[in-house]
Amino acid sequence: MTAIRTLIVDDEEGARESLANIIAKYFEQIKVVGKADSAKTGYEKIIELKPDLVFLDIEMPFGNAFDLLARFDEIDFDIIFVTAYDHYAINAIKFSALDYLLKPIDIEDLKAAITRLEKKRKDTNVDERLNVFLQNLRGSNRTKKVAIPESDGLIFVELEKIVRCESDGNYTSITLVGGKRIIASRTLGEYEELFLHERFFRVHRSHLINLNHIKRYIKGEGGYVIMDDDSQVEVSRRKKSGLLELLSQV
Repeated sequence: MTAIRTLIVDDEEGARESLANIIAKYFEQIKVVGKADSAKTGYEKIIELKPDLVFLDIEMPFGNAFDLLARFDEIDFDIIFVTAYDHYAINAIKFSALDYLLKPIDIEDLKAAITRLEKKRKDTNVDERLNVFLQNLRGSNRTKKVAIPESDGLIFVELEKIVRCESDGNYTSITLVGGKRIIASRTLGEYEELFLHERFFRVHRSHLINLNHIKRYIKGEGGYVIMDDDSQVEVSRRKKSGLLELLSQV
């Protein structure tokens, strides 16, 4: 098995050494080829060493992780972001199917991140994921996109084009404007959490809907909504008041 050549970029020496020690102890498939203490030296080490993977601290003096990434025209290495707190960029990271770890690093979290990384390396070009991430992070005029994992890779979808998400066991059926459906290898609960700060609402245990695509609400015990694709989605009794409150804010 070819080792994953890895660079650690973190301004704290203790954090660099701790992560390097954990990797040496638990991950024989990962070889730490270098360490850097700033965005500047991180950039220089990436150019020099050409790593497969970079553990990248988000906040560092004299330039953060995004300043470093902005210097590359094309990114051909995988990234796992590292941060000491719940950074504002984390949601953009999740939307783009990238990974992050919170300090102090938990070994099980690191194992899970490496497992996901090894799967994603076979699926899609990291440059595309990072472009979507940076686009979402900067809040550009282009619509926010989300990476949807399918059985054979990732598809990037504009958030505003998602009409509704329906539970399908450990999968989620996502209906887009125009009727196209995507079977995503994530649970509905994961999408409920991911879209928590967007205009989505879980109206039923099996349905998460985009409030911007509701055509009509029909009263009843819980009632139901008619979506822009003319589908009828039941609203549970306990979700009715929350839905009506959100709709009144439009």
